[in-house]
Amino acid sequence: MAYDDRDILEVLREELAFLEEGGYRGSVRPCHGKSIFQDSPTCINYGYPYRAHPCNECQMLDFVTPEHQNQWIPCHFISLNGRGETIQFLERQNNDDKLERSVKDWLRSSINVIEEERSQLAMAGCP
Repeated sequence: MAYDDRDILEVLREELAFLEEGGYRGSVRPCHGKSIFQDSPTCINYGYPYRAHPCNECQMLDFVTPEHQNQWIPCHFISLNGRGETIQFLERQNNDDKLERSVKDWLRSSINVIEEERSQLAMAGCP
């Protein structure tokens, strides 16, 4: 089984850039043909006409609680904020602006956490 060996920090940065450049603009919800994470370079299956890799090979799974890791689109169950709102939950609210804002906020927060962790490891002399 292959594993997604991309640097998760770069994956998250690319997703944030994709969003900030209007990647999903006007078509966020799956019923409109686009799906957060799935329809961006973040997805290990991006560009494939079918699922070439199971979701359990994707590093985004590390952000999904164990009870949701077997969902059809597990990354849609990432808790985006302190209220536990997920992409799946926010899609059902039909508020694309709130969904996009929440995902951007989560990405920025996750990027900051990873950068801080790596900075502390570097200062401690760890590779």
